[in-house]
Amino acid sequence: MHTWFETVVSYEKTGFEGRIVKSTEHYLVDALTHAEAENKIIEEMKPFISGEFQVSKVARKKIAEIFYNEDGDKWYRAKVNFITLDEEKGVEKRSGVTMLVQASDVKSAVEGIIEGMKGSMADWEIHTVAETPIMDIYKYEAA
Repeated sequence: MHTWFETVVSYEKTGFEGRIVKSTEHYLVDALTHAEAENKIIEEMKPFISGEFQVSKVARKKIAEIFYNEDGDKWYRAKVNFITLDEEKGVEKRSGVTMLVQASDVKSAVEGIIEGMKGSMADWEIHTVAETPIMDIYKYEAA
């Protein structure tokens, strides 16, 4: 089971016309604690950012599943409802979970979720799909 943290990294970079612009980027990190997530994103960012940067936010996120797709360049957040039947009341009950899918557009994100959910024994429906600001995901790798 993964514990995910959304981290926000702020730094200054040189823009198109040579001006210094402030940049803020979001990353998802697999870690056990807030401190570990902060340390991990600092280590991941060091090779890519010249100069100073700061981790301005570390927040735990409940992510049930992540579907990777090498052809995708964006991350989409989907709320997926699992549908169960309350036999006592005779009504359907929906339990929402958050999933992330890597895709190039909303249509391919929906297709990615459908593909990823193939073989699921439960009934489910996609409630919402929206693009996120997440640039990349750093999954835990055993050393």
